[in-house]
Amino acid sequence: MTNIPETGRTPRVTIRLVVLQILVFSLLLTLGGRLWYLQIRQGEEFSAAAAGNHVQQVVQPAVRGSIVDARGVPLADNETRLVVSADRSALMRMRDGGEQVLTELAELLEMDPEEVTNRVRLCNAETPQPCWNGSPYQPIPITDEATTRQALQIRERAEEFPGISAEPTAVRRYAAHFGARTAQVLGYLSPVTDEEVAEARDTESPLLRSDQVGRSGLERTYDSWLRGSAGVTRYEVDKYGRVIGQAEGDPAAAGANLVTSIDARVQAVVERELAQAMEEARTQRDTISGRPYEADSGAVVVMESRTGRIVAMASQPDYDPNVWVGGISADEYRRLTGEDANNPLLNRATQGQSPPGSTFKVITSTGAVNAGYPFDGRYDCSSSYSIGSTTFRNFESRGYGPISLGHALEVSCNTVFYRIAHTEWQKDGGINPDGDPNDWLFKAARQYGLGSPTGIDLPAEAGGRVPDRQWKREYWESQKDTWCEMAKSDANDFAHRLARENCEDGWRMRAGDAVNFSIGQGDVLVTPLQMAVVYSSISNGGTLWRPQVGKAIIGADGTVLEEFEPEELGKSPATEQTIRQMKAATEDVITRGTASWRFIGWPQERIPIHAKTGTATTEGKQSTSWLATFTDDYTIIMTISQAGTGSGASGPAVRRIFEAMYGVDEEGGIDRSAALLPAPMEELPEIDENGTIVTDLSER
Repeated sequence: MTNIPETGRTPRVTIRLVVLQILVFSLLLTLGGRLWYLQIRQGEEFSAAAAGNHVQQVVQPAVRGSIVDARGVPLADNETRLVVSADRSALMRMRDGGEQVLTELAELLEMDPEEVTNRVRLCNAETPQPCWNGSPYQPIPITDEATTRQALQIRERAEEFPGISAEPTAVRRYAAHFGARTAQVLGYLSPVTDEEVAEARDTESPLLRSDQVGRSGLERTYDSWLRGSAGVTRYEVDKYGRVIGQAEGDPAAAGANLVTSIDARVQAVVERELAQAMEEARTQRDTISGRPYEADSGAVVVMESRTGRIVAMASQPDYDPNVWVGGISADEYRRLTGEDANNPLLNRATQGQSPPGSTFKVITSTGAVNAGYPFDGRYDCSSSYSIGSTTFRNFESRGYGPISLGHALEVSCNTVFYRIAHTEWQKDGGINPDGDPNDWLFKAARQYGLGSPTGIDLPAEAGGRVPDRQWKREYWESQKDTWCEMAKSDANDFAHRLARENCEDGWRMRAGDAVNFSIGQGDVLVTPLQMAVVYSSISNGGTLWRPQVGKAIIGADGTVLEEFEPEELGKSPATEQTIRQMKAATEDVITRGTASWRFIGWPQERIPIHAKTGTATTEGKQSTSWLATFTDDYTIIMTISQAGTGSGASGPAVRRIFEAMYGVDEEGGIDRSAALLPAPMEELPEIDENGTIVTDLSER
């Protein structure tokens, strides 16, 4: 019998331990190898995959600040609408890219399927509108005109419309209270471009791709105040666009409110009267051609004479600024910009330029007095005035004999101003001036601010044109090559004869240039706003005020952030005595002069009105009506293109505006309770703690 040593372990157990050790070692070796493979061999690949996980921003638009009139009546604010939006990332995860859902949505919303599809595509250099210019990770609005029934169907049939939402959202509204559109003054909004985002990146008012910005009018001038700051929620997403977490975000801050000097009630009257005056003009016939007047455009400015604040400003043709809300349709855009539209987007009060006709004569009178011609002197008002072979005539070829400058303004005698202008041109050396010409008449125009923008707080203001010697030289240099090329032709028509003359010495100031300038004709151009500045300086005794629409910026919490005080542009070139004399002469225009037939029965002793009529002519067009008027409080300028005389076309409308503002009835009685006199300019409407305008001035 063999004895087995006692070791505490059997051979079978020992073998098991060895096997177990080998297995553990193998597992550790495999794990180590796998870690080496993942970290070393595939490290770059996994780093690239991890880099695909990034943060995306979803923007919560800020509520845009309101634009209100002087009494707190909203001109532009926001309203809650049912907005149908699409989650693009959800649609892109569908097999067909969401095509079926969008087609069914278009049917429900009664929209063109192609338009709906286009609205959710992303904008780039090759993609035309409509397209989405914001983040693909935020809801893309399809329409803001959904009905309650449509919104309920989308919410109740969520399984049929995955990725589609219908929510109440604040959108811009141009309320047109009292019927006052105020279109060209307010302007409109449109989506920001990538270029604008890049340009504003390092400024105090950076832009987000989803922002709407002002494109014209007050919406543009005060955009940085009105826009506020959009809120941003940040999401962590993987490379497939799936949300894997949420980071910290920034809350939205509502925009500030703009209080203006516009009075919506007066604005409504002005818009209505301008449109009606144009309609009435079209029923009359041009005495020269026999054709009905076209009356194709017009403008009105109502300015507070002592401050330069704009109470009302209208331009025709106009448009409804609400067409831009939510994105303008292709048809509507063509209607506003087509050849037959006559550019309703143009603010003709600040951008429309034309010869002012005889309304310019107060400027000529100022220059004449400064040149040494007594206002009460005697000047021959003959029926015509000849320079060489050219004869310049009075309107209707009527003469009045020797009269003063005041009487010349009253009856609008052209030949008095022709003679003064021609005499001054001769004193300055004629076509070959010696040294430094005085150019008294041209200097007066410049000193009144003509030829330069007034600086109103509305964009793209035109500066007009004073065709003095400097302008003549610059214009000749820009055109001489064209004129000289035409001059080579053997043709002998007027255009070619003029080209030959201009090629040689088109930079010279000729006698005809001077006399045409003296009555607001020839190459002179002004805007209605510029003439409002001129006439308000006569009304207020000699101060040229910078026109202003904005009165104050009020934050959403009711804090007054900034007030815009009236600003002087300078002093009138007319002396105090000349101003008094021109005020008397322009009152005579109302009581017995060229505008008197339109103001019969007006309570002149209680509310004195002053005026100057103008009938401007442009080659190839019917005459343009101008009427410049003022009281001690307000200056009103109206002009209608191709509508006839100043008093004939514009007189009744301007009178009705004054009647509404002062509460004057047709018999000349005054009812102060019916007057639409604007709220005191030094007062501001209140805003409560919720950012809501309190219109406590609206009843004053």
